[in-house]
Amino acid sequence: MACIGMFSTCPFEVSLVQYEGLRMTQKMQMFSAACMPKRNILASAKKCKTIKAMASPTVTAPKREKDPKKRVVITGMGLVSVFGSDIDTFYTKLLEGESGISLIDKFDASSFPVRFGGQIRDFSSKGYIDGKTDRCLDDCMKYCLVAGKRALEDANLGYETLNNMDKTRIGVLVGSGMGGVSTFNNAVDALTRKGHRKISPFFIPYTIPNSSSALLAIETGLMGPNYSISTACATANYCFCAASHHIRSGEVDIMVVGGTEASLIPSGVGAFIACRALSQRNEEPKKASRPWDKHRDGFVLGEGSGVLIMESLESATKRGARIIAEYLGGAITCDAHHMTDPRSDGLGVSSCINKGLEDAGVSPEEVNYVNAHATSTLAGDLAEVNAIKQVFKDTSELKMNGTKSMIGHCIGAAGALEAITTIKAITTGWLHPTINQDNLEEDVTIDTVPNFKKKHEVNVVISNSFGFGGHNSVVVFAPFTP
Repeated sequence: MACIGMFSTCPFEVSLVQYEGLRMTQKMQMFSAACMPKRNILASAKKCKTIKAMASPTVTAPKREKDPKKRVVITGMGLVSVFGSDIDTFYTKLLEGESGISLIDKFDASSFPVRFGGQIRDFSSKGYIDGKTDRCLDDCMKYCLVAGKRALEDANLGYETLNNMDKTRIGVLVGSGMGGVSTFNNAVDALTRKGHRKISPFFIPYTIPNSSSALLAIETGLMGPNYSISTACATANYCFCAASHHIRSGEVDIMVVGGTEASLIPSGVGAFIACRALSQRNEEPKKASRPWDKHRDGFVLGEGSGVLIMESLESATKRGARIIAEYLGGAITCDAHHMTDPRSDGLGVSSCINKGLEDAGVSPEEVNYVNAHATSTLAGDLAEVNAIKQVFKDTSELKMNGTKSMIGHCIGAAGALEAITTIKAITTGWLHPTINQDNLEEDVTIDTVPNFKKKHEVNVVISNSFGFGGHNSVVVFAPFTP
């Protein structure tokens, strides 16, 4: 599904008013779905009620993977977020319905029509990046290194442990939607003001999107597959899908996977303003991100990084790892429609969900929670809901929330932070609210967990991410059962 619905003078672009279901007063609006406790959970997993898989004369009941070499489990998580770098604190803030959105002060935004965002404050790389290296790196890479190393620690894969393992069987795949934009911006500034001789020698290696993944591998000595995927706001989910294939094929035992982004800089904010993508609630920044609310007016730009340790069940069992949850499967599709507009029929998204469930061996009836892309844009929020309704015919037991309502839209890192959120929902049994739900769209008949957290035993959860170019991605998680 494409990320934004843009009004354009280009003859081949589709005006947002053509999207079914939107009010006529919205036809000049620009953006839709924006883009651009440590313990084994066996006890809680046993409580999950058994739901009969969908069956019909032409569709056989789905079967989940049983081979421990091909089952993919989550054994570690790490993040850098607007709520800090501790995962329990991060999720507690979400459950409390606290907004991490504030006025920008990392640069002078006083002349900008949008002066707020999901800015990371008080970030420290101490203990994870040496001082000399830290001074050279783009924030995008710093966030990745801290999140990645914290995830390895969480999985009991510290330096000593890794040194006794076959590092050629551990890969790294951390994507970014925009890469080192600060480094790029600084180089252009140096070029225009002082000439090419003043361009930093770090310009190329610290700008290209694969740099974060590469540096994490260099810092940890991991010699398995190493690359980066860049599919705008769908980036992290694409990485999870690709990483699972490396594990299931037997090529590796472990993948360090996620997304990272640090585009909350003058050119980044200015570019999204130029696209008319962002909310302009400067007087009420904490109320700006409001998925599915009738008065939403755009998304809120955020930043951060999220990393998961994905591992074969066989590997995790052999080393006695703590298993947090299971990755059941995922899928990617393309709208093949428009660079920014969503398909009005929702086909790209609904087919992606169906393919993801098929890959996971899950029937629609088994899913009882959706962590939605839900960026707080006019067309995208409704398009996603319509696609979900196409797949899940009975939504009476379905819960759906929007993490971006509190942390903003972190572009390439969004899916990674939301994957961590879904896993915490599994392990805690609590869903965070979608805040700023004051006047819900009539078409949104699914429970959005409005404004207050809810107790909810998660059976199977899907997490959606969509990006510019019509990139759709869905990943499926569940409690781990042997």
